[in-house]
Amino acid sequence: MSTFSVGLRHVDTVSVMDLRGFLDAHTAAELERAFQQLLQEKKYKIVVNFRDLVYISSAGLGVFMEFIEDIRRNQGDIKLSNMSPKVFHVFDLVGFPQLYDIMKDEGDAVRKFTGRT
Repeated sequence: MSTFSVGLRHVDTVSVMDLRGFLDAHTAAELERAFQQLLQEKKYKIVVNFRDLVYISSAGLGVFMEFIEDIRRNQGDIKLSNMSPKVFHVFDLVGFPQLYDIMKDEGDAVRKFTGRT
């Protein structure tokens, strides 16, 4: 069985999800629960840090598409950061760079929300 975890923390008014391990059909439900928790808490400014994510499947990609409309409808967004070239390639293949801000650094992604330099 694949190992995967989602850590949640807050930087200013931004919720940061730290992904670790393998995000696939067996582990996507854990990411769904994390997004659902943030929506229930009315936290719509979200940065997802991929620094420790080793692998993502199409099931993992689908989770992002599942929640983006609700988040944007509430004047929020999901910004992605710290992707390895391997993980970025998967996102790039399906056109996610046109749908999401993908930043090299978490700090840059947080600043997109807060306007701080």
